[in-house]
Amino acid sequence: MSDALSVALVGIGKIATDQHVPAIAASPDWQLAATVSRNGAVQGVDAYRDMETMLASCPQIEVVSLCLPPVPRFGYAAAALRAGRHVMLEKPPGATLAEVHTLMAMAEASGVSLYATWHSRMAKGVAAAKAWLAGKPVTRAHITWRESVRKWHPGQDWVFEPGGMGVFDPGINALSILTEVLPMPVHLQSAELAFPENRATPIAARLAFSGNVSAEFDWREEGRDIWDIEIETTEGTLALRHGGNALEIDGVSQGEAPGLEGEYPALYARMAELVRNGESEVDLAPMIHVADAMTLGRRITVEPFEF
Repeated sequence: MSDALSVALVGIGKIATDQHVPAIAASPDWQLAATVSRNGAVQGVDAYRDMETMLASCPQIEVVSLCLPPVPRFGYAAAALRAGRHVMLEKPPGATLAEVHTLMAMAEASGVSLYATWHSRMAKGVAAAKAWLAGKPVTRAHITWRESVRKWHPGQDWVFEPGGMGVFDPGINALSILTEVLPMPVHLQSAELAFPENRATPIAARLAFSGNVSAEFDWREEGRDIWDIEIETTEGTLALRHGGNALEIDGVSQGEAPGLEGEYPALYARMAELVRNGESEVDLAPMIHVADAMTLGRRITVEPFEF
């Protein structure tokens, strides 16, 4: 483990325990050296309740990986960057575009790496889809992203608070894939956002982009998860299903892989590469589309939502 990078994991909730901790444990590139959380911990790992204490107590830790919700994340990221630590951001990279631009400038000034992760881009079918679409004229594309907020965010009211993003929390995963694989840029033209009358963020959304591209996001799906992207070109049709892990070309399966199992290990492999090469990677394209939807979206009020 002498060549492994030491990392502190901040925010020990569901995504940290389900994805980050196993990915770090399985990688020879990483050693989990500390956690920061008000309530959670990882057995056998030094635990701290506040960021400043961890940074002061652990000068040997090179990287801080932030898994807490987007609204409080900026302060933690800024503290880590000021302390000269490399920073890895769970998606979305921040609560606002402006604060992420600030973090980018801080990272550059400190000479450390900043990585805004998009785990769905690491799904098994995404790279092959991007290669197949390269240079092909796209005539139509549609995203269907439907899941249950009760299943994926049980009792987590923060997702419906300002900055929680609502249905764009999963929807931004689809947008991260779309912006990765499309051979041309698109921009939002209109949106319809469904807000429960007792909530501050949308539970469903319909988006229309340039280039005959559209999307439907819905957090009220009580059946199976539907995470599909279908793209028509002048040379055939491509579909990414199961969140990008199953690729079809002209209706023929090109193979399928398990859900999120390979995505977070790939993120940590990329972070190790960035740190060792002295590079940063911050692509804000998916977040720009969400910000545009909040700006252009026509708001409709729907029935109240309770967990």
